[in-house]
Amino acid sequence: MLQKSCTEEDRLTVLHLVQPVEGGVARVVTDLVAAQVRAGLRPVVACPPDGPLAAEAADAGARVCAWPAERVPGPRLGREVTTAARLVRACAPDVIHAHSAKAGLVGRLAVRGLVPTVFQPHAWSFEALEGRAAGMAMAWERFGARWSDRILCVSESERRAGERAGIAARWSVIHNGIDLGRFRPGGGAASARAGLALLDGVPADAPLVVCVGRLSRQKGQDVLLRAWDRPRARDARLVLVGDGPYGDELRRTAPPGVLFAGATRDVRPWIHAADVLVLPSRWEGMALAPLEAMACGRPVLLSDVNGARESLPPGHAPHCLVPPEDPAALAAALSALLADPALRAELGRTAERHTRAAFDVTKTTDEVLRLYRELVGQPRTTTRKRTQR
Repeated sequence: MLQKSCTEEDRLTVLHLVQPVEGGVARVVTDLVAAQVRAGLRPVVACPPDGPLAAEAADAGARVCAWPAERVPGPRLGREVTTAARLVRACAPDVIHAHSAKAGLVGRLAVRGLVPTVFQPHAWSFEALEGRAAGMAMAWERFGARWSDRILCVSESERRAGERAGIAARWSVIHNGIDLGRFRPGGGAASARAGLALLDGVPADAPLVVCVGRLSRQKGQDVLLRAWDRPRARDARLVLVGDGPYGDELRRTAPPGVLFAGATRDVRPWIHAADVLVLPSRWEGMALAPLEAMACGRPVLLSDVNGARESLPPGHAPHCLVPPEDPAALAAALSALLADPALRAELGRTAERHTRAAFDVTKTTDEVLRLYRELVGQPRTTTRKRTQR
């Protein structure tokens, strides 16, 4: 057995196996690590070294181990599993927390239920795929659930998507949370945008739409650019904040006047400057950027994917949700928001109150810690004889 004995008084060792190493997943892992260090745990993060997560996790107090792993399964999968198994033996964790599909695949193959294992999909891989690839991903998730003591979803809609796919598991739903001390209202949009050099020449009263997210197919910025070509409020400006594999293509196809801000370690100036934050994702678990914007008192416009409805206050859906991959609906909703400053102000006020009441990261990290302690206290059984629950 790989498991070591542990009591409530011991310092739990948690191995976070992570791929990808940027964006929302990295932020969630870093927040968990910081909270676990404060609680007296020993967090270890195993991740590829060529991304921001390794440095951020180390700064938060985790021990960081290099785990070279590609984002998608490929010919190096066997080596990635072997390396992960070696890391597990070296750090002897009490709990393994595998983040996203690739780490979930490798971690569960490496350990096969011998250590309490939490798998957190951070959005289902099969929702990002089509045809045979989607079917294979779904089949794996059904099979791999036997090696998950708990599948941790960040929204009820993400859990329901797993159940519809035929995944039989023990589920936990713990909503994403954000640092409410860091994300708070920062003054009016006009004063906030005065400090942003990229906005030189943009009229101070021009409505500003901001999209924060990795430039990728998932986040749907191509849908937003198609919507931006349609009628909208006079003189409105659009800024895309982030970088990623779709960056070059998006820049080639962007209408005149769209600004690309690139990646930034601090998105708050852009959120504070925005009149509306828009995120037209094709799939999510529960996106962080809208929560951050709402905590800052900004209205949001989202595609109706997993987690979106659950993140919004009651009554916001008619104004703030559109079908995914629907540029016409996105353009119409965006035009309506940009044309109604009073509505935007009211949506921003209620969004701030709702987010502060429901999405505090300390609540999220406390619930994850309780989950770990519950799993460590359970008796272990031979994995292949365990029934799916």
